[in-house]
Amino acid sequence: QVQLVESGGGLVQPGGSLRLSCAASRSIFSINRMGWYRQAPGKQRELVADITSDGSTNYADSVKGRSTISSDNVKKTVNLQMNSLKPEDTAVYYCSMETAIRPYWGQGTQVTVSS
Repeated sequence: QVQLVESGGGLVQPGGSLRLSCAASRSIFSINRMGWYRQAPGKQRELVADITSDGSTNYADSVKGRSTISSDNVKKTVNLQMNSLKPEDTAVYYCSMETAIRPYWGQGTQVTVSS
């Protein structure tokens, strides 16, 4: 049973933009934090950005200033707007939502930045 569904990944040229979206199923309640992680080939999974239920945000230094995370606690969605994309942004991006009980993870969506 898929509980987090990601969308918006794909192939984009350097300098382009993408908007990643993630939606939780109705079976997930009381989400405290939502975030986006990514994993490039040969590298560990890293936090890209996250946002808490009160709206506090955090960004990785590598994307700060050109990415924006947003969420809707009612719709239980989280988005990541990425601009000025670079080849080093190429990775599988994973959505995560944390509750007091457990974290939930999406299956990942591929983002490829290449000319």
